[in-house]
Amino acid sequence: QVQLVESGGGLVQDGGSLRLACAASGRTSSNAMRGWFRQAPGKERESVAAIGWSGIRTYYADSVKGRFTVSRDNAKEAVHLQMNSLKPEDTAVYYCAAGSKGSYVTVTSYDYWGQGTQVTVSS
Repeated sequence: QVQLVESGGGLVQDGGSLRLACAASGRTSSNAMRGWFRQAPGKERESVAAIGWSGIRTYYADSVKGRFTVSRDNAKEAVHLQMNSLKPEDTAVYYCAAGSKGSYVTVTSYDYWGQGTQVTVSS
C-alpha cells in the first residue's frame, strides 16, 4: 500500500504560479513511478506530467510543456509540480499517483492515488 497526500493548490490569477507537493508513505520503493493528473468538471482525468524513480525520465503533456516542471526528492518521499504561467484552462483538481509499471500517461498504470488538490486560475 502507498498513501499519497497532495498539497499546494489554491486560487491564482492568470499568469501566476503554484507549486504542488505530493507526500508519499508506505511501500513507495515498489511503486516508484509518479504521475500528476488533473480533472476539470465534466472532463476525463488527463495526464499532466510524470517522473521515474531516478528523476531522469520525465513526461509532460503538450499543453503544459515549458510551463510545468516535475521533480522528486526520494530522501523525503516527495514529488513536486512547479506550475508557472498558469492559464484559466489549467483549472482542475490535480491528483498525484503512484505506480510500478506501464505507460506514464495512462490512468490504469497507477495503482495509488491521492485525494486531489484544487487549482483555480482566474482570468
